[in-house]
Amino acid sequence: MAYDQELKVALLAVARASILTKSVFSAKAKGTISKDDASPVTIGDYGAQALIISAIKKNFPQDEVVGEEEASTLRTDTSLSSKIWELVKDVKLDDAESDSLLGGPISSESDMLDAIDAGNSAGGNKGRIWALDPIDGTKGFLRGGQYAVCLALMVDGEVQVGVLGCPNLPVDDSVALTEDIGAAATDKEGYGVLFSAIKGQGANSQPLTRKAVGKGHAITVSKITDVSQAVLCESVEPGHSSKGDNADIAAKLGITGKPVQMDSQAKYGSVARGAGDVYLRLPVRKDYVEKIWDHAAGDLIVREAGGEVTDVQGKRLDFSRGRTLTENKGVVASPKNVHAEVLAAVKEVLGAKTSKV
Repeated sequence: MAYDQELKVALLAVARASILTKSVFSAKAKGTISKDDASPVTIGDYGAQALIISAIKKNFPQDEVVGEEEASTLRTDTSLSSKIWELVKDVKLDDAESDSLLGGPISSESDMLDAIDAGNSAGGNKGRIWALDPIDGTKGFLRGGQYAVCLALMVDGEVQVGVLGCPNLPVDDSVALTEDIGAAATDKEGYGVLFSAIKGQGANSQPLTRKAVGKGHAITVSKITDVSQAVLCESVEPGHSSKGDNADIAAKLGITGKPVQMDSQAKYGSVARGAGDVYLRLPVRKDYVEKIWDHAAGDLIVREAGGEVTDVQGKRLDFSRGRTLTENKGVVASPKNVHAEVLAAVKEVLGAKTSKV
């Protein structure tokens, strides 16, 4: 079927990159949050981007990639580059056929740097372009909480394939979200999940492992009818979403449960599998523009699971405008049957706020 090969490559590439990020955290995380030194974030970001872009270029050499990182720093900081190379060169899957499909290990440090720099596409509405966030949820990654390795294929500006690797979410789709979901996690059995979707074919989840990937099993958003009973997901970081507005919207909807705070597109995955019901990411300032790699995969996966994703005005997210969502403000994700109700509350709260300015 259409895009089956792209999905398989994306799943394997994200799985391999997720394995690298887990090894980086286990070996090197010290609590630092700097992205301009040899911190685990830097090492994990660069390493994961190199692995994923290398796999894409091996299988689809003409495709472009919009990646978050570029390698100019590594080309001058040879010590840091060497540290990343030592990790990247040894990462492989247990299944030889799957590893071969990805092109096997990257052959040299120079090739690793070239792969990272191949994420320099400007994006747009023509051709095949992948959107990649090698570690979405920097602080979640560092605290052992939620983060995601995110990859989506856009064709002529429309997302066709999406994959999220969430190493610290439970495999079991029926597990409820708890308040400590964003806190320190341990690499134990039953954690690590891959979410995926092809446009028009539904959404799936499967365990994140070193083995060959399968089709997974179908997931759907929750069948909630009373929005006052909804589990609300929001970012941990106040700089990513207006928590005051979130609280006002929850109050208007009659939601009394405490919001579940978690980093990254793991929130999209949680809504898609029905563990969470509503995800709000509301603008914190007028000039803030979202990056396409922070939303492309999650947007498709939620919609293919039976949900709806719009901005705060009810417009679909537009990934055809380049590297950012210039035509959109904020994000509202929920099951389709309650989306209009949630969106009305969002507009009412934000509208009242604007009228007072």
